Amino acid sequence: MVDAGFLSIIPPIVAIVLALVTKEVIFSLLLGVFSGTIIYSALAGLGPFGVLSTTVEIMIDKFGANADMILFLCFLGILVILITKAGGARAYGEWASSKLKTRRSVLFASALLGIFFAIDDYFHCLAVGTIMRPVTDRTKISREKLAYQIDAIGAPLCVIMPISSWAASVISYFPEDGSVSGMETFIQAIPLNLYAMLSIFMVLFLTFKKKSEFGPMLVADKLAEQGVFSSPDGDVTEDNLSDFEKENQSGRVCDLVIPIVVLVISCVLCMLYVGGLFSGEGLSIMEAFGNTVAATALALGGFCTLVFTFIYYMCRRVLTFKELFGGISQGVFTMIPACTILTFAWTISSVCRDYLGTGEFVADVVANSGIPIMTLAPIIFIIAALLSFATGTAWGTFGILIPIVISICSVAAPSMTITCLSATLAGSVFGDHCSPISDTTILSSTGSQCNHLKHVGTQIPYAVIVAVCCAIGYVVAGVTNGLGQGVSTVISLVVALVLLTITLLVAPKVWKYSPEQKEIINAAKE
Repeated sequence: MVDAGFLSIIPPIVAIVLALVTKEVIFSLLLGVFSGTIIYSALAGLGPFGVLSTTVEIMIDKFGANADMILFLCFLGILVILITKAGGARAYGEWASSKLKTRRSVLFASALLGIFFAIDDYFHCLAVGTIMRPVTDRTKISREKLAYQIDAIGAPLCVIMPISSWAASVISYFPEDGSVSGMETFIQAIPLNLYAMLSIFMVLFLTFKKKSEFGPMLVADKLAEQGVFSSPDGDVTEDNLSDFEKENQSGRVCDLVIPIVVLVISCVLCMLYVGGLFSGEGLSIMEAFGNTVAATALALGGFCTLVFTFIYYMCRRVLTFKELFGGISQGVFTMIPACTILTFAWTISSVCRDYLGTGEFVADVVANSGIPIMTLAPIIFIIAALLSFATGTAWGTFGILIPIVISICSVAAPSMTITCLSATLAGSVFGDHCSPISDTTILSSTGSQCNHLKHVGTQIPYAVIVAVCCAIGYVVAGVTNGLGQGVSTVISLVVALVLLTITLLVAPKVWKYSPEQKEIINAAKE
């Protein structure tokens, strides 16, 4: 690692600005990576060839280190193709369309399904999108809305679930000297994780409140009502949806439900297995979840599910042997864009974190700022959000900031430890939620088959509104800290929820589509 100072924030800025301007994510990420390796090579004296060699070395390292996640994505892509070919998705869509008649019921069913898959955000993003997209398409709910709902429930729910891969990650960053106890502290921090709590509240509010959309999401919804849906390769119309879903007409709902249930059970059991529950060492379920490697367990669970699905579909005779194995290449092919984007996203994250010290630079700025104690939580929230947005990883932000926050609080404000840890988690999830280079953001658009930058553009206004209410909530938490942790938590949460509710009631009345957007909607009608 080199001491790049303020230059360390250039790569994420380059990637994010170019992504928003050019609408080309892979190109933007690649230039972001190159800008980082150019800075690193110049400061390290590696010369021009060092730029290329460093770039390739990091890509190889990150691809290899995340091969289990790549495998899981490929296995899931294969599973999706097989379920589609077998007619399971079509049958479920027809069943859901007959039972779920309204937009509200479909969105609520999607939210409930998200809770079912909340053990891991990767799993959640892809599984919920795969299951619900045919249903939301048929009920003319925009894919941007589905992608937002997946993203706004996935990480926020995982980060407040004690039994999840996120909980295990957070606890792993706590110091080993016993100054902060792992699971107990994590549970205490849940009520003050304002971004997670308010994001879930907002999803439910938008689900049940009629005419609640505003900003870019309103435009996406109006287009969907006209039968125009976003897709990774460009907009598709309602008339063309059947071209993308050539399914077996003899498939049943069980052909979707059974493989998905097996996938959930397999992944949970594999997480416990990888975590050492069955090793004979006497570990508890909580300890096994804490020790597991989520990506490895998901890959193992995905493979077990594929084996089962092959046998099940052959016994059901809904797919031939040739069709089953033909689905392998098709499934892998559908995941190539996501795998490519993820590889570049992991690479730029590594450049910032491991080669240029972006996290250390931001942390030093915070540590040397001499901020008042009562403003510590909102400032930590903002710093965590900026760092997570720039690097595209909440987990990486956890690793950088949690030890620093614990050290600062133990010396300067012990009574603020839980509040500041909650602010760290909340800010990290917010930045990850908004970042176009975040893996969970990418997987949310992948799972819903939505154009990635349209997903980012439509959800950022919603996420920012929640974040502003959270920041005010943390200001209140700092002011009321002397009243005790419990009282301070209740007051802060109530204030933040009230502010968000008022904003959500007012926003649809004042933030409607522009004349240019209205022309697009009118053109879609014609």
